[in-house]
Amino acid sequence: MQEYIQKRVLDICAYILDTQSTVRQAAQVFNVSKSTVHKDMTERLPSLNKELARDVKNVLEHNKAERHLRGGEATRKKYKELA
Repeated sequence: MQEYIQKRVLDICAYILDTQSTVRQAAQVFNVSKSTVHKDMTERLPSLNKELARDVKNVLEHNKAERHLRGGEATRKKYKELA
């Protein structure tokens, strides 16, 4: 793995752990696609650091479990602004 990719993976990992952010939020901050963030966290990170990979996986699973709530809140906010 190239050095700049390793640095990106570790930087995104640190960001997600610090902020508990979603894949989409991390992708926006680092100006990469959601697919890139997901691949970095699920495939590349475990080869660099298994403990960090486990911690990030827990954050991502927590975010995935709550995504239906965030979507409902966004919809409610959208229609409240239209009214």
